[in-house]
Amino acid sequence: MRPVAADPLAGSPPRAARPLTLLLLVAAFLTWSVLGLATAPSARAATQACVADAATGCINGTIRTSAGAPAAGTTLTVDGPGGESTATTDAEGRWSVAVTEAGEYEVTLDTATLPAGETLRLPDQNPRVVQVNLGSSSVALFPLGAPVEAPAGGDDGSTDEPSAAPAPGSGTGQAATAASSGSGITAARVAQLTVNGLVFGTLLALASVGLSLIYGTTGLSNFAHGEQVSLGGILAYVGTQLVGLPLVPSAIIAVAIGAATGWLQDTFLWRPLRRRGVGMIQQMIVTIGLSMAISYVFQFFFGAGPLRIVTDTPQSVMIGPVRLTVTTLISMGVAAVALGGVAYFLLGTRAGRATRAVADNPALSAASGISVNRMIRLVWVLGAGLAALGGVLVGLYFGATSWYSGGALLLLMFAAVTLGGLGAAFGALAGSIVIGLVVELSSLWIPIDMRYASALVILILVLLVRPQGILGRATRVG
Repeated sequence: MRPVAADPLAGSPPRAARPLTLLLLVAAFLTWSVLGLATAPSARAATQACVADAATGCINGTIRTSAGAPAAGTTLTVDGPGGESTATTDAEGRWSVAVTEAGEYEVTLDTATLPAGETLRLPDQNPRVVQVNLGSSSVALFPLGAPVEAPAGGDDGSTDEPSAAPAPGSGTGQAATAASSGSGITAARVAQLTVNGLVFGTLLALASVGLSLIYGTTGLSNFAHGEQVSLGGILAYVGTQLVGLPLVPSAIIAVAIGAATGWLQDTFLWRPLRRRGVGMIQQMIVTIGLSMAISYVFQFFFGAGPLRIVTDTPQSVMIGPVRLTVTTLISMGVAAVALGGVAYFLLGTRAGRATRAVADNPALSAASGISVNRMIRLVWVLGAGLAALGGVLVGLYFGATSWYSGGALLLLMFAAVTLGGLGAAFGALAGSIVIGLVVELSSLWIPIDMRYASALVILILVLLVRPQGILGRATRVG
């Protein structure tokens, strides 16, 4: 039995009031969500722009008149291995078709549906043939204007125009083919991928830091942490698309509910298991089962398809040779502020110092008067909230979230935590940045589908040289 000492943090607000507030917030939002599901069925069935994933490829394009105005109402037919489908340009001239089989597709524009007085500038290139791979997007463009002959050996219509929906992993609003075409190594491409890696690593750090804090204070490797990431993205989708809230309130509520689930987990699951003396291996197996249960609950209620938190095409800006969307820049700013807040909490507050003390030596911390269980619960709330925030921002960066978006990143989170040093929050940040850079830059030399594997290879190589990780401390074994 550990001695019970006065809690140095007892001056904070009553603990019973905070859980009650969180539970009321959860109940209110769930009620609101149910009402939204009941009153807005059309939002779920609305046609959305194609979002590429592991089982889906996209063919996108934008058609503008010779004067630069959108050519709305133009019909196109796509025929290939996945069958035949049609698309019609929207009010902004954009069109998008999803395919479920890779291969060559023939895209034919119905010239009879063009705006009055408009003709194809390259009539010999109708139809166009495009190569589509699952998990990426391809662009088929049909420039309008006075007819001309196609230049020899070139394609006058193949401009670097953004696709209607960014493919997961690009995060910049550019066509995925530009990032995965394997078209040589250029300074501009290296700069673009480097920035993409920094963005992806920073967003990954939001989830990895929480995972590292939980491991540091409890010794538990939480395999259900990926589902906390998925929960944040799904709750933001529910708020914006089903309930009709603006993005910012939806994101705030998603993070608050995500943090509340951390409190609920520790109160009703992990603390009782700790009290009964259940070992770490058994608890880890519980997290694996919890991960599977939660992920399939998500799939049951929201389906296996992509869920777009926002359906508007993001505006992009050029910073030198690098193209970024405004959404990505805002997400980076939010992530930087959140990570800075975590750093201040750990280094500049009494609760943060108590948390680090518990991570270093729980028994000595308890003897010093620190409420160990209280600090562990605080870490669960903080870690779950950070994961939910990461889920929202990653969903915006990739263009969509899904029932398994967090699970797909789980190995990368563990790689970042291990690479940075087990239990070291700042190590998780450093490891996430390294993983993000490796994931993006590796596509310069290897197929884009193998880029996650490259991060795990780097992890193995680094641990062979420095087993304790980048910022971890060497410990004596035996």
